[in-house]
Amino acid sequence: MIIDRPGGPDPEPRTPAPGRIDVDLWQLRVDDLAEEDLDASELDAGEREQLAHPLRAVDRLRYGVGHVALRRLLADRLGLAPAAVAYRREPCPGCGALHGRPALDGPPGAPHFSLSHSGDVVLIGIADRPVGVDVETFPQATTVREVTGALHSRERAEIAEAGHAPEVFARIWCRKEAYLKGIGIGMARSLDKDYLGERDPSALPEGWDVQEVPTAAGHAAAVAVAGPIGLVRTSWLPASFVTAAAPGTPS
Repeated sequence: MIIDRPGGPDPEPRTPAPGRIDVDLWQLRVDDLAEEDLDASELDAGEREQLAHPLRAVDRLRYGVGHVALRRLLADRLGLAPAAVAYRREPCPGCGALHGRPALDGPPGAPHFSLSHSGDVVLIGIADRPVGVDVETFPQATTVREVTGALHSRERAEIAEAGHAPEVFARIWCRKEAYLKGIGIGMARSLDKDYLGERDPSALPEGWDVQEVPTAAGHAAAVAVAGPIGLVRTSWLPASFVTAAAPGTPS
């Protein structure tokens, strides 16, 4: 959980148009896999370069599992081979440079997606409107104490009222990070600017809906969507989904 962010003014998110949005969510358990099990042949050059970085083995595994699964899920949605899925970067809402939210490099109307991984879980969201997902392991008590002060005043109050319980902090953090990923700003936006707590849905950022996502023990997860959330379809993918030849996508 990194709270450092570049300097400069806070960019303002665009308010999305109304409309109820269905969301597809998939989760995978990383501890069901080993690095040598992963079929990374469909990744592009940039993804393979990232996998070759001297990260910890578990970080490489999370990254590889997430990106192979995302590529295969999008390929199934688009009717393409996984290796044919192409990405681009949207303009950054803060500075306009092309290092903003990742998007499909295709015709208008392509689905939006978001990817997160932490601990034992990879979480992927796909929707027809901008979407953000986040999953986090429950933090240590020291992390809760050190980071809570950076949040919105009402979020700080909710965490304090819960006795600074790590699971409450993790749920609120996931809600906030999912929203920030959804608007494409991420940590360039001050963490105290928007209320993403659990107590008052009417106080959420205008035009956005946020829901917690059931996930593995010891983790919290959330999804944020640009528009009222309709049906949320959640599935756990088997480890075999990211190994061997690309399988069909489970419904």
